[in-house]
Amino acid sequence: MFQLTGKTAIVTGGGSGIGKAISLLFAKQGAHVHIVDLNKEGAQPVADEIIAAGGHAKVHGCDVSNQEQVLNVFNEIGRVDILVNNAGIAHVGNVETTTTADFDRIYSVNVKGAYNALFASIPLMKKQGAGVIVNMASIGSSVGITDRFAYSMSKGAIVGITLSVARDYLHSNIRCNCISPARVHTPFVDGFISKNYPGKEDEMFEKLSKSQPIGRMAQPAEVASLALYLCSDEASFVTGNDYPLDGGFIKLNN
Repeated sequence: MFQLTGKTAIVTGGGSGIGKAISLLFAKQGAHVHIVDLNKEGAQPVADEIIAAGGHAKVHGCDVSNQEQVLNVFNEIGRVDILVNNAGIAHVGNVETTTTADFDRIYSVNVKGAYNALFASIPLMKKQGAGVIVNMASIGSSVGITDRFAYSMSKGAIVGITLSVARDYLHSNIRCNCISPARVHTPFVDGFISKNYPGKEDEMFEKLSKSQPIGRMAQPAEVASLALYLCSDEASFVTGNDYPLDGGFIKLNN
């Protein structure tokens, strides 16, 4: 079950965190993984790890907010069976502390970046007669999170984009879903805590972990496992859904 043998998968932001976990797992399940990442050198070790394990992987340096770059990379790859729109950046601030530059930066990467990848991949999927898309949203699209104004805006857009694409391409055999994680323990989280709470890293890590009712953060591999299911043939009846992966955050945080 859940085999991706011979399928071409593109993972944006696949060089670190959740994207790295997805790249590794998809390759393990037989996919030919193309990692599209702004930091080509930083992503290369992930591809090297896949290749060393007998898998297939290639890294493409690309700014997802630049449509010309995205089109060039996707056309070079030539086939897209699976697209994981994972590339994204964060921002801390409310509406008063979010500058125009902050807002535009979040929009350009998180929203326009996903649009650019969809714009480039859907014609290829239509030509092939099939395709699967997973977009990475966030629980911030479903609940209010303090000081995440621009970030939550961008992830709310991802949910809307997901539903629109799923509806528009029902009869093109293209499925589209999104995943909404709560806090996931990635290097970004460790860096955020170190930068904003120097000397209180352990205390803040425990506090953030316990904000999930289950009592801990998710691991990137757990998000990757859900992405694998959604991109597999076993999920062939699944489209147009947002999947919270949140340790009970949305429903159980009373």
